[in-house]
Amino acid sequence: MVRRRLPSLKGLQAFETFARAGSMVRAADELCVTHGAVSRQIKALERQLGAKLVTGPRHDLTFTPAGRELAARLAAAFDQIAAGLPGAEAGEELVVSSPGTFAMKWLIPRLAGFIEANPDIQVRIIEDGGAAEFGRGGIQAAIRLHRGAAPPGVTATPFLGHAFGPVLSPGLFDGSGGTGALLLPRLQSETFAEGWARWAVDAGVDLPRPSAERSFEHNSYMLEAAAAGLGIAITAWAFAQSDIETGRLVAPWGFLPLTTRFTCLRPALASHPAADRFARWLVAEGRRAKPPPAPLIPFA
Repeated sequence: MVRRRLPSLKGLQAFETFARAGSMVRAADELCVTHGAVSRQIKALERQLGAKLVTGPRHDLTFTPAGRELAARLAAAFDQIAAGLPGAEAGEELVVSSPGTFAMKWLIPRLAGFIEANPDIQVRIIEDGGAAEFGRGGIQAAIRLHRGAAPPGVTATPFLGHAFGPVLSPGLFDGSGGTGALLLPRLQSETFAEGWARWAVDAGVDLPRPSAERSFEHNSYMLEAAAAGLGIAITAWAFAQSDIETGRLVAPWGFLPLTTRFTCLRPALASHPAADRFARWLVAEGRRAKPPPAPLIPFA
């Protein structure tokens, strides 16, 4: 039997995790070690292989050609190992991090299409709207509002435009224009606390003092409050679309565009086939998505 010539498996695991997670810190979190330990393991691997794998400053490392090739081969190898483990017949798991309201109102209602086209992938949605931490909790893709260039070590795929506007229950809307409806209790989400002020500037409206102001931890809570007639809310078209189409909410003045876009983020240093397939599916769904409706009435 010929003995395989293999370097340290710990070094290979550290390098593959770093490539997939996109940073030493996130790799360290996944491996439950310090980021210094990950760095040392990769340096030891380089010495064993006699090849430089990464280059650049510590905060912005990039692959050398040898590193890129090894990362791709290791990703395939570890995927193959995972597929051969007991219980792997359940399919590959893709962990996606997403803001809760977007997952509930836009992503999950469309997810059956991805699952039908990709029966070999088990999708698990984790609610999170903060900075994407790949590798932590197994996260391989993250949906976030984003604009501009992608952060270092991250691939960003915009897939859906972003627009916002006031919504309220049909029972509270009397069909007239002007500021009458804006005197109602004003609802806002803590995740977009500046929403009303931003809308007033973009719409060129002087907001009157409301009869009350009510704040909610999540957009989904705020939307339920609006549908229940507790006031008028400011929200995104992607969040309110289904409720508007079913008649639970109306958007008398339509929606104004924002510069951010819903974007699928993935680690750039190593390709994850399931995450890339998911990103392409999101782009296709974004193209099929309905644009915001025209205003029901002009704002007087």
